[in-house]
Amino acid sequence: MRHFLDLSSAGPDGIAAILADALDRKAARAGWPKGRADADAPLAGHTLALVFEKSSTRTRVSFDMAMRQLGGSALVLDAGTTQLGRGETVADTARVLSGYCDAIMIRTDDHAKLEEMAHHATVPVINGLTDQSHPCQIMADLLTILESGKALPGLKVAWLGDGNNVLASIVEAAGLMHFDVVAACAQGFQPSDEDMARGQGRARCVASPAEAVEGADIVVTDTWISMGQLHAETKLAALAPYQVDAALMARAKPDAKFLHCLPAHRGEEVTAEVIDGPQSLIWREAENRLHAQKSILRWCFGQVG
Repeated sequence: MRHFLDLSSAGPDGIAAILADALDRKAARAGWPKGRADADAPLAGHTLALVFEKSSTRTRVSFDMAMRQLGGSALVLDAGTTQLGRGETVADTARVLSGYCDAIMIRTDDHAKLEEMAHHATVPVINGLTDQSHPCQIMADLLTILESGKALPGLKVAWLGDGNNVLASIVEAAGLMHFDVVAACAQGFQPSDEDMARGQGRARCVASPAEAVEGADIVVTDTWISMGQLHAETKLAALAPYQVDAALMARAKPDAKFLHCLPAHRGEEVTAEVIDGPQSLIWREAENRLHAQKSILRWCFGQVG
């Protein structure tokens, strides 16, 4: 049984295998209706429980459609409409869902809940997002980068803004897949030393947005105000100099690409000119959540890698 709790769960070989499988499977169904199952339907008869303690659009729809395309099915469970919202423990929920379903995806505010779910589940558990990391998103990002014709080793990725969970997973990917990350973050919003250490020496944090973006192959940002965060005005003011605009993008390589995991707030972390411009790959990146997660699911069941 394989859990996908962070990118290190799969390791470099597993990540490479997942990405190769995702590229192949995406190409094999080009032009098909979205609801049509893949020709081999490798997860026929399997059911995935989707547990949401945090709201979602992309994670919810992409995992549901991933199971449909793999020939299986998904059950969506919100904390507000299940016993989780009434005090049932994560451990008890893990045991119960393991008896009903073949795998569990959880999107939660606390990484410890994910680890507790995995500890007590007897089926694979997947991290759909925690306050500490977002590995499924980064797998989609890596897939999008490969599709753009760029190799991962030696790549320079620039991050602008908040040192959050998405950055933590990008840094982890850098250490595993041998590319470099330069993060420009405002004072008080830098990533932790522990998060930066995941990069195994391939990541560093700077104060200057221009320094981070200079010569970058990929420029990435994320929304500055996550769900439920307080003191938004103070944070927005601190991060305003880190907005990705056309002048900043011009400091990257001429063929640099822009990524954003969405939802986006045009005029805050990025200008409309950039996010809707020719260097932006955000819509392909969003679609690739589906394709990457199909292969993550197959990895969890021992069908990949």
